[in-house]
Amino acid sequence: MKAFVFSQYKQPLQQVDVPEPAVGDHDVLVRVAAAGVNQLDAKIIEGEFKAILPYSLPHGIGHDMAGSVIGIGANVTGFKIGDEVYARVAKDQVGTFAERVAVAEADLALRPTSITVAEAASLPLVALTAWQALVVKGKLKAGQKVLIHAGAGGVGSLTIQLAKHLGAHVATTASAANADFVRSLGADEVIDYRSQDFEKELSGYDLVLDSLGGENLEKSLRILRPGGKAIGISGPPDPAFAKEAGLNPLLRLVTTGLSSKIRRQARKLGVSYEFLFMHPSGEQLRKISALIDDGALRPIVGATFPFTQTPQAVQSLSKGGMRGKVVVVND
Repeated sequence: MKAFVFSQYKQPLQQVDVPEPAVGDHDVLVRVAAAGVNQLDAKIIEGEFKAILPYSLPHGIGHDMAGSVIGIGANVTGFKIGDEVYARVAKDQVGTFAERVAVAEADLALRPTSITVAEAASLPLVALTAWQALVVKGKLKAGQKVLIHAGAGGVGSLTIQLAKHLGAHVATTASAANADFVRSLGADEVIDYRSQDFEKELSGYDLVLDSLGGENLEKSLRILRPGGKAIGISGPPDPAFAKEAGLNPLLRLVTTGLSSKIRRQARKLGVSYEFLFMHPSGEQLRKISALIDDGALRPIVGATFPFTQTPQAVQSLSKGGMRGKVVVVND
């Protein structure tokens, strides 16, 4: 079976022959028709998450996929051969830039029927991030105000739509060239990050989804109302994440230190900060499928690459300016 792996950090992916996936009793074997490309993939290859996501190299990469079921484990009851499915795979099954992949039944869902397989492959990680940020952690309610940074990107473009579906007032940061695009997704206010300072333009927000970190995250705390919450997906990780991820005591201590400054700033302002490292969920994907097929959400695919050009697909993320997602398609 052909797959793309990284043998060294900060080196391009290589196509190699690898063993067939091991299919456990609760796993489903899927022929990958398309795989979404995420910033997470690029950051892992660059070694940014070595401390919390240690991999024995060489290792496959790729977290999103859509395809068809070609095998099922002995205890699988929810899927059958031929089902069209999609998933964000768990960390021990990462490697969707491949011809086939094993996926835990709990992480898998029937894909939306109203969209293409490439569009389906673009969804799992970004849609689950949006759901877990707004619904699970943010508990966003109709009438509340949310700021979503980088609204034209993969995560931002889905989160704007979900926030609008939930009845929120939505502000986002984007370039002037993308202003009309993010408004078409539902943004009520658009801040041109090149010519405007969102901290001077916005105030009294209930929730912020920050995908940039650093100074951007610090400024985001200051536009929140008392009791508001900033959720970061670029870091820094917080103690709750370290505990949930089962990190060893030393890494827990390091993680606590990484986020101590921003948590301290949040407390002084009477707001809170939480780190979100999205986790797979077939149950949540089923809800997202329903929203897609009902027309409440639409996937945004900015570019597609053939399977043989997977390294170029990953590298394209570094250029920035892409609307929506990059997807690799298996012919």
